[in-house]
Amino acid sequence: MQDWLWATAADLGRGIAAGEIDPVDLCEVYLEAIDAHTLRDRIYVRVTHDRARAEAKAASDRAKAGQRLSPLDGVPISWKDLFDTAGIGTEAGTAMMQGRVPTADAEVLRVATGMGLVCLGKTHMTEIAFSGLGYNPVTATPPCVNDEAAVPGGSSSGAGTSVAFGLAAAAIGSDTGGSVRIPSMWNDLVGLKTTFGRLPVDGSVALCSEFDTVGPLCRSVEDAALVLNALEGGSPVDLKGVSLNGMRFAALQTVVMDEMREVPLSGYQAAVSKLEAAGAEIVPLEVPELTRAFEMSGPLYTADAYANWRDLIAAHGDKMYWQIYNRVIAGKEVLAHDFLALWQELRAIRAAYASATAPYDAVLCPGSPIMPPNCEKLATDEEYYLAENLLALRNTRVANLMGLASLVLPSSVPSVGIMLNVAGGDDARLLRIGAAVEAALA
Repeated sequence: MQDWLWATAADLGRGIAAGEIDPVDLCEVYLEAIDAHTLRDRIYVRVTHDRARAEAKAASDRAKAGQRLSPLDGVPISWKDLFDTAGIGTEAGTAMMQGRVPTADAEVLRVATGMGLVCLGKTHMTEIAFSGLGYNPVTATPPCVNDEAAVPGGSSSGAGTSVAFGLAAAAIGSDTGGSVRIPSMWNDLVGLKTTFGRLPVDGSVALCSEFDTVGPLCRSVEDAALVLNALEGGSPVDLKGVSLNGMRFAALQTVVMDEMREVPLSGYQAAVSKLEAAGAEIVPLEVPELTRAFEMSGPLYTADAYANWRDLIAAHGDKMYWQIYNRVIAGKEVLAHDFLALWQELRAIRAAYASATAPYDAVLCPGSPIMPPNCEKLATDEEYYLAENLLALRNTRVANLMGLASLVLPSSVPSVGIMLNVAGGDDARLLRIGAAVEAALA
């Protein structure tokens, strides 16, 4: 049964369908593993034992009656602590929301529960989701699975580590600038940033209303496809029969290849070579307009975040980690007409990007230019924190700024990922391409 902790969500679902795994037993194996784990309190904010057991029992009864609701009915997953859970605290990694207990589930959790997924609990996160590092001195900082002295990536830090340490079959996080994909790549997982607006954010704590998205952190592309299906209540994406032979990928060069550290660069280059060997054509591509998009991103993000958090910050800002406070409060200085002008300019850049990338099946780039930074150094060196946070978020932010769907997959190098971006709305096609890339990298 301990093998279940490391199985893909898809394989667990198949085991339940075949009568080889009882969801009740599966749930207990996960709950026992969580409760016994020395890192439990750095990964989970709270474990929802009663809810998980009740949902697992219902899934077991459905399986025995031949009435399963989805391929993942009965599979236990974790939820980032910004998704509302009825009667269970949801505090978004900040002391400003301590004691907040919602009365209803977030919409995506409601749908996922209706598809049979079992909620194991709520995972730690960066404070208010506003950092890509995963460092949170206010609540807890989970460790990176490959280096316990390093941060795990954020802001869905506990989400990524719950899967990487075998304490959830999959996890649900949010991605505003990379917060699903950074902890996925640094913990050797698959992470999907869905198209903005594809999944509802009702009942989730907002960071930036124009960029917030919901997405899964998983062990495989198949898992990502099945979890996406469960989150939106649709039909699973068919991943069969996809080949890289004849596919044409753009290898983005603008900004994303700057300041690449040696290990991420070599890992990315090795991954690209494998894709070429599998039959894909790789074409270097410059999109000069992206430089301006990155210049604009600071005020776009901080103003949006400040609009959502200004009232709580005015009342309880002294409870925040000062690095996060400073980042949010900068948005106070952005004037409304400047914010609107920036969005007009960003829409024009999005059109230029779409035109430049239209001839390609997908756009490739390194998931991150850096490896997971040292936690202690982040805590003691202000300039190091600021520099590493900007670099951690840089490459992933392309997809958020350009309104894309994005997928990160692990390379053969620990904590190094390769990222695929496609046009917004093409999530299903992205997953199909991702399945072929995953096979080529195996």
